Amino acid sequence: MEYKTQMHAARSGVITKEMRTVAQKENLPEETIRERVARGTICIPANRLHTSLSAEGIGEGLKTKINVNLGISGDCIDYTQEMEKVKLSISLGAEAIMDLSNYGKTHTFRQELVDFSPAMIGTVPMYDAIGYLEKNLADIPARDFLKVVEAHAKEGVDFMTIHAGINRRAVECFKRSKRLTNIVSRGGSLLFAWMEMTGNENPFYEYYDDVLDILREYDVTISLGDALRPGSIHDSSDAGQLSELIELGDLTLRAWEKDVQVMVEGPGHMAINEIAANMTIQKRLCHGAPFYVLGPLVTDIAPGYDHITSAIGGAIAATYGADFLCYVTPAEHLRLPDLADVKEGIIASKIAAHAADIAKGIPGARDIDNKMSDARRRIDWEEMFSYALDGEKARRYFESVPPTDKHTCSMCGKMCAMRTTNQILEGKEVNLRPDQK
Repeated sequence: MEYKTQMHAARSGVITKEMRTVAQKENLPEETIRERVARGTICIPANRLHTSLSAEGIGEGLKTKINVNLGISGDCIDYTQEMEKVKLSISLGAEAIMDLSNYGKTHTFRQELVDFSPAMIGTVPMYDAIGYLEKNLADIPARDFLKVVEAHAKEGVDFMTIHAGINRRAVECFKRSKRLTNIVSRGGSLLFAWMEMTGNENPFYEYYDDVLDILREYDVTISLGDALRPGSIHDSSDAGQLSELIELGDLTLRAWEKDVQVMVEGPGHMAINEIAANMTIQKRLCHGAPFYVLGPLVTDIAPGYDHITSAIGGAIAATYGADFLCYVTPAEHLRLPDLADVKEGIIASKIAAHAADIAKGIPGARDIDNKMSDARRRIDWEEMFSYALDGEKARRYFESVPPTDKHTCSMCGKMCAMRTTNQILEGKEVNLRPDQK
């Protein structure tokens, strides 16, 4: 039978080729994937027009995935460099790329991106609205925003961030909260401004069923955006954040009623001691839908190092239920990231995701760690480099100050614990003087 979406197929008992791909990548039974897609606890973002896609699953019992944000801005218009970031991201194993371009020929770049990328592609239609519609924000009619959603769907985008939860109820709650950093979501702030300037309801909320009809037609996963996510640890877990989350839970059910796949976006900035509870609340209020987090960033004072701030929060968040981590680079809060920043952000996020997979007991997650540890015991440097997340950097560090003895490194030299223990267990005498072997 013909199916409209992955969820529609799963609920009809059909195992799609994308479900088979995910099952193979995750080493899980195909029926397990189908059943969880049917329930909505796994989504497989896979626009039927994205023919270069290598499908990935996000959600219950699966490896934690990471997303890379890129795209041009009015201050940095270099499509070539952005495509280099795409190629780097894919080579480093990023499962998703979000094009957040908000200036210039976004259609041309996005079409090239979709045609090239085996990774999932995401967008935020609200960013493109002013350029696409060629109108000032306050002059855009409500239903015109849906034209941008449809344009992105036709381009082959796999998932879209739609800030449908910041309705008038949530806005009133936000205003009463008296936040320190107000609204830090770019798309959320634009919608808030449009609502305040026009006096109208959020168009993505008012015409939510029409949005779902568009997404269903192309099998685009809706990523329910957190317009009121906290932008500082001071604002985390406040009434504004939680009031929007309650709305997102209802919107999740409405999407599932139309067989549209869902993931829900979450904080943001948040102190470490609040993360676990927030993951539990989100899963409860949003009925187990996959959870996509930016960070969380666990302190506000580390510009230039926010890839580390984010990785700390991301590891904790994924351990307690988050399924998808949006990378953060050292340039966060400062400028558009360059290639070096993108690499640092990806590696930090992959460390967080892998650490969480170990903690969650994802089958096979520890295997490569055990291989690395065995290679370390045997002091096999080439094998260690092959298992490293960034083998090139590991090799560069090792070779920058080469050891006299190849079976050690320049930190410990002949006092290497591995070397000492191996020699004793092999019945050899341990010699530590420089002139002895």
